Amino acid sequence: MQAVTLEFRTEDLALLGVLPKGLFEKYEEVELLETLRLEQGWRLQLLRVRRRGPLKTAPELERESRRIRSHYGLESFELVERRPRTRDYILLVRQRNPEWLRGLLSLAGGEISPTAPFRLTPEKVVASFHGEERALRRVLKRLDREEFPYRILRASSHPYVADRAPASLTPLQAQLLGRAWVLGYYAVPRRITLTRLARQSGRSAPALGKILRRAEGRLVARWLTAEGGMAEPSSEAGGAAEES
Repeated sequence: MQAVTLEFRTEDLALLGVLPKGLFEKYEEVELLETLRLEQGWRLQLLRVRRRGPLKTAPELERESRRIRSHYGLESFELVERRPRTRDYILLVRQRNPEWLRGLLSLAGGEISPTAPFRLTPEKVVASFHGEERALRRVLKRLDREEFPYRILRASSHPYVADRAPASLTPLQAQLLGRAWVLGYYAVPRRITLTRLARQSGRSAPALGKILRRAEGRLVARWLTAEGGMAEPSSEAGGAAEES
């Protein structure tokens, strides 16, 4: 697997329809937290969006939802959380891909995924991807052939640490634990309920709770082992039980 971080000019992506025009008139920054589904024709993503002024209330966003979808070219969006102190919205957004992006996704053949860091500002877009090296090379060659301006900030032969499961966690546990952390499930007070988190993860609340508890158990047992010389965690505490 290969990972690469690219930098684009925001205005270039807006001209191609990848970014909505006027996005940064009201917003300072957009960060891609997670891509839940990526098809050739559309994408479903969890975003952190920082507003320039005070945040609108949830009822205000609901009343303006039709205008917002039309203005920014969204099929749907859901407010997951408001963070007034930092002026951030956490949004679940479904968006149709423009023709240029569909072409790149077709070329990638499902072998490339967006990953962190992935941040958009009025001046530039820092976009990271990991996947099969041959697929990444095909996409970069297409950009070069089209003379589309970009520069490579970083490339490696492995996905970034943030995207790899720690040795003590399964990939599924790491993914769901990371999502729960980002959305405030472990905040005090808790910013999202298990039921709502489960709905966004496509699982039942009991099933998700079981996966999170197993992941938590593995991390706690690993920490206690490192700190106090305890025995390795048992299969009951952090075993290799499969999640579905």
